[in-house]
Amino acid sequence: HEHINTAFPANVCLVGTVLPNGFAQITPRGSTMVYDDDHLALWERGKGSTNANLHHKTKVTVFLRKPQLREAGVLPKGGIARFYGTAEIHKSGAAYEEVWRRLVQPEKDRDPDKKGFAVLIKVERAEDLDGQPLVLS
Repeated sequence: HEHINTAFPANVCLVGTVLPNGFAQITPRGSTMVYDDDHLALWERGKGSTNANLHHKTKVTVFLRKPQLREAGVLPKGGIARFYGTAEIHKSGAAYEEVWRRLVQPEKDRDPDKKGFAVLIKVERAEDLDGQPLVLS
């Protein structure tokens, strides 16, 4: 958990979704965090195509690269992990409030009126750069 939760600002996670034209939309999300053992989460405050395409059940890929994790033997090949899952959108309620509560301060500062929304990503699989499954704990 700590490696994703402390990725901001040096190793911000990249979040990928598919645009209606079939191209991948990849964007950095400094708000990415581990929500619980089954979910990643982020605060979506953007105004672009990622925001427009994030809906309930959207397929999402989260990419983490932290070379120090390779050096420490935590992750092979470049310290890279990929997480694949499905989005759950929360514009109010307990998950919305909890993601906001855990959000790093620089991200809160970029949304002072709290106009964004919480996205929980139910992780279906996680793998290293070779496509080998990661054991999540």
